Amino acid sequence: MLQDTDPTGAGPEAGRPERPVLRPPRRRPWGRLLIVVGGLLLAAGGFALAHFWSPHANLRVTTGPQGGAAQRFMAAFVSVAAIQHPRVHLELVPVPDLAASAKALEDGRTDLAIVRSDAAAPANGQTIVILRRDVVAFVLPPHSKISSVAGLSGKTVGIAAGPVQANNVQALDTLLSFFDIPAKDVGRVILPVAELGQAVQQKKVAAVFAVGPMAPGEVVDVVAAVARATKGTPGILALDEAETIAKRFPGFESVDVPVGAFRARPATPSDTVTTLAVTYRFAASELMSDVVAGAIARSILTTKAKLMAATPLANQIEAPDPDDKSPILPIHPGVAAYLSGGDQSFLDQFQRYFYVIGIGISVAGSVFALASSYWNRRRSDEDWRPIRRLVEIADEAPGAERSAFESLEHETQAIASSVLGRQGGAVGAERLAAFSTALAHARHALDARRAALGPRTGPSTGPMPSPALVAAQ
Repeated sequence: MLQDTDPTGAGPEAGRPERPVLRPPRRRPWGRLLIVVGGLLLAAGGFALAHFWSPHANLRVTTGPQGGAAQRFMAAFVSVAAIQHPRVHLELVPVPDLAASAKALEDGRTDLAIVRSDAAAPANGQTIVILRRDVVAFVLPPHSKISSVAGLSGKTVGIAAGPVQANNVQALDTLLSFFDIPAKDVGRVILPVAELGQAVQQKKVAAVFAVGPMAPGEVVDVVAAVARATKGTPGILALDEAETIAKRFPGFESVDVPVGAFRARPATPSDTVTTLAVTYRFAASELMSDVVAGAIARSILTTKAKLMAATPLANQIEAPDPDDKSPILPIHPGVAAYLSGGDQSFLDQFQRYFYVIGIGISVAGSVFALASSYWNRRRSDEDWRPIRRLVEIADEAPGAERSAFESLEHETQAIASSVLGRQGGAVGAERLAAFSTALAHARHALDARRAALGPRTGPSTGPMPSPALVAAQ
């Protein structure tokens, strides 16, 4: 028996059309580039917002009593703040006394106020910084026999005239009430400091009630006046009950006055004395944001040297204790955070916020990029699925029986109608070229198999589109 031979020597695969090599179209990275550019623009907008919005502040501040230490400090602070923070505008609100200053803050008519801890402290006030700590002192003439506050009953007390004399009278009444001494049982005479010494020397007053710092101030001046007038060494009345008084009246605090705090030679006091103190505080409303409160505290504490150049009162400025739990003028949370966390400013805080926001943007951008990549990959797979199926049809056609062959022909026609009819106007040139190649490849395989199977015995399924028509479309 003679065997059929292949004159070309190419073997049985020579009649099968060559399988096309299909390469997906190159993707342009426009989507990823737009994501990156959008993220950069958003971050730039955020930092621009921090720059143009966060440093701005319009703050209303009380001036304190006319001619008092508080008013002089505020004048110095405003001048320094204008240089250090030109974008922070301080609007001064004049008030007649410390009680009015506290009331203005409590009523929301000011954002900041100078208040004294024992003088009707505002219920909504919180401490920014402590401006000064004033000792409450009973200055006694030399060789006085008065050893306690109770010994003042039935006697007259001198009080230095000045902007805060009413607050000092109130403080005296508070102390007398602790010792159950009616206010009417203690006489008062208000005189200028220079005249108080003469009043003591003439025994018109048994003691002088003074409130001032352990530095140049009212107590030092009173001690000097009494010493000059009496030619002796004044004494300071000890308040052994100071700690208990401070617990009952939180506006006061216990303090130890060291030897010679008010006069060096002869030393006054001659021994360490326990008494009371009140504090002048720069207070803000509890509604003030932590960022602003921390920035104000930072501004005052870091410019103390410049404030001292403007007024000696600034040398007594101190930071409040972050752990202070006093119900009277507690420390503002923003100041506590600043003191605990170190140096920071408006922009430092907002940079932290935008750092967190930036992390969120970065995460969101990554999620968007992954979703976009997944969507593009899925869309690409859907676009290339008909092309891969045409290649599979070309591979299945040479061995298909008639029924399977007819099914492949119908499927090929359906794929061609779907791709060229439904998406023909939106198909890219590269994908259309790949699809035309795959369709021609499948048609060639089907035509070869139809010739091998012979004429149809059943009804015709209709003509198939020719590769030339497909290419033309």
